[in-house]
Amino acid sequence: MPRQPNKVQTVTITVSTTPGVHERLEALVESGLYGKNAAEAAERLIARGLESLMEQGKLLRHDSTSSN
Repeated sequence: MPRQPNKVQTVTITVSTTPGVHERLEALVESGLYGKNAAEAAERLIARGLESLMEQGKLLRHDSTSSN
């Protein structure tokens, strides 16, 4: 079954990394829990890291309706 379109606006960023990190991202993809490719796995890890920082109080929550 195809995935539903993302209802949240997204932006594209470019991340360069080492072959070792890429291999580890691909291994996460193979687990079936981190998306369909290395880019999706990286996005999920970044999002989880940001959530963790917000929970720790090290990063303020951002109101998604503001322009900044």
